Amino acid sequence: MVKAFLKLPAVVVHGREQAAWVLRIAAGRPVLLVSAPGAALNAGPGWFKAVLEQAAAEHPGANFTAALDCGAAPGAALAALRAGFKLVVFDLGHPSAASVLGAAAEAGAEVLGSRPEALDLGGLDPRQRDDQRRVAALFATVPPQDQPR
Repeated sequence: MVKAFLKLPAVVVHGREQAAWVLRIAAGRPVLLVSAPGAALNAGPGWFKAVLEQAAAEHPGANFTAALDCGAAPGAALAALRAGFKLVVFDLGHPSAASVLGAAAEAGAEVLGSRPEALDLGGLDPRQRDDQRRVAALFATVPPQDQPR
């Protein structure tokens, strides 16, 4: 069975502006916001959490799930779970995978062994019409009333 969040349109965001851009275009439709690869190691879970909170504050009623990529760093994955992330990406081939999975289960969180397929906004510009269309196309088949709860 495929988890519901893996069926959502997924977008890799690299900062608040990109996250806010996606939430604006989603217009209440559900979306999976994925951090950059290894973001938990570079900026930490607190940074990505702040990015998401600021973007959500700009778009009340936004419906998103966030996935923080922790690479193969169990400490980063545990820190992400402590910070409240309910979805983390972590290398399940790591010797500490059982510990991370156990901590996630206790926190009511999920661990993905690989990054979900997602549109990476790293090279896109919200001022360009073609880029706006690319992002909007992700939501073309997701009516607002079909939001998972």
